[in-house]
Amino acid sequence: QVQLVESGGGLVQAGGSLRLSCAASIRTFTTFAVAWFRQAPGKEREIVAAITWNGDRTYYGGSVKGRFTISRENANNTAALEMNSLKPEDTAVYYCAATRSFLLRLSRSEYDFWGQGTQVTVSS
Repeated sequence: QVQLVESGGGLVQAGGSLRLSCAASIRTFTTFAVAWFRQAPGKEREIVAAITWNGDRTYYGGSVKGRFTISRENANNTAALEMNSLKPEDTAVYYCAATRSFLLRLSRSEYDFWGQGTQVTVSS
């Protein structure tokens, strides 16, 4: 049973920073691609960032490029999303997702395992 547990969400003022963490109960974590998605009220779930199994390739959604950084530590079975210069429009529930792949995966449908989500609220 694969479990992903996010932490680190909360309330922050515009311009502030947050770091989200994802702990994975996957013995073969190094064979999994990982991504962060987010879903705001009334909107579709969208990809925020993705990273390959060894971290050699990353992808960022246009609205977060230059502000967010995705990373992973395979030795600890964890992934993280560092979020800087936060804006009110970044307010959403953020989800960690994983799928067994050595390639960069960008589509929601390609991810098999999901965390429960963590709320990020950015006040203006």
